[in-house]
Amino acid sequence: MTSPMMPKATAVWLVENTALTFKQIADFCGLHELEVQAIADGEIAVGMVGLDPIINGQLTKDELERCSRDPNAVLQIAKTDLPQPQARPKGARYTPVSKRQDKPDGISWLLRNYPELSDAAIGKLLGTTKQTINAVRDRTHWNAANIRPRDPIELGLCSVLDLSAALKKAGYKPRPQAGLASDLENAVDTVGEAGVSADSLFGGEPSS
Repeated sequence: MTSPMMPKATAVWLVENTALTFKQIADFCGLHELEVQAIADGEIAVGMVGLDPIINGQLTKDELERCSRDPNAVLQIAKTDLPQPQARPKGARYTPVSKRQDKPDGISWLLRNYPELSDAAIGKLLGTTKQTINAVRDRTHWNAANIRPRDPIELGLCSVLDLSAALKKAGYKPRPQAGLASDLENAVDTVGEAGVSADSLFGGEPSS
């Protein structure tokens, strides 16, 4: 099944306006179920305006009502004659100019919290260069005095699933953290070997 355009904005609307389960919304939007739960909890996509999939023709009202009555039903995207967006070719990740100044903060956060990630993995994840990563690490970056570690997911530089995939490839294993709520530990276990940490899923920073 093809995911709807602007899947996260669509998920926001479905969370706010329907009785669908997190799994139904996640499957329809191509997101992880925990990511939809984080949207419902107000931990990610804060302030994002929801996109009504009925108005834009990606979901019919009858289909929405059918799946609302049956939590095991799977939403089917409506067929449309509108041209579908093409998949982005592989290559360096494009980052809007408005967010490029945040990259050093995201790099610093990843270096501090996930030393398992290689420079190549960080570069691919954030669309940056090894030269910039080394400059942030060595504090020789031109703006080093103003760099502060910030979660790249919250900055909009990558998604939970992007980071999860990179950590899985790096062989990351979740580390026990003192005082971490058991439900967040369970969330990490639910994600499984993807290795994304609970703090990333819920927008916080791990204890140092």
